[in-house]
Amino acid sequence: MKHVVDTIVKTFETLDPKHIETLEALYAPNARFKDPFNDVRGWPAIAAIFRHMDVSLVRPRFVITGRIVDGPQCFLTWEFHFAFKRFAPGQPQCILGGSHLVLDEAGRITLHRDYWDAAEELYEKLPFIGGLMRWLKRRANS
Repeated sequence: MKHVVDTIVKTFETLDPKHIETLEALYAPNARFKDPFNDVRGWPAIAAIFRHMDVSLVRPRFVITGRIVDGPQCFLTWEFHFAFKRFAPGQPQCILGGSHLVLDEAGRITLHRDYWDAAEELYEKLPFIGGLMRWLKRRANS
């Protein structure tokens, strides 16, 4: 499965939000995608999540920083670089996270589960909400 994971990594690192269909070959027809905001099944629903990146973000890109492959499973660590279109436009942002992928016999993704801290990695970066989140964090740590 190492060569399959190499292909997955390359596809995500070179992903152009205007060409989301290049991801379809990576996913089994009834694959599940779950992250802090979504839990969907099937390629059309997964594609909608990736297409939303093009609507709400500027220059989104993934940098895979590590990988562990064990049989039909792998775990990827990544940096997601982007800028918001509506909040702090043009200001570079980065979310750190990881993805657990389960592959079928054909090497297609049947489960794609992303792990990242929405409070720290996203909410704290937003105007207004970010200030409140940072204040709550300070209060909880004092």
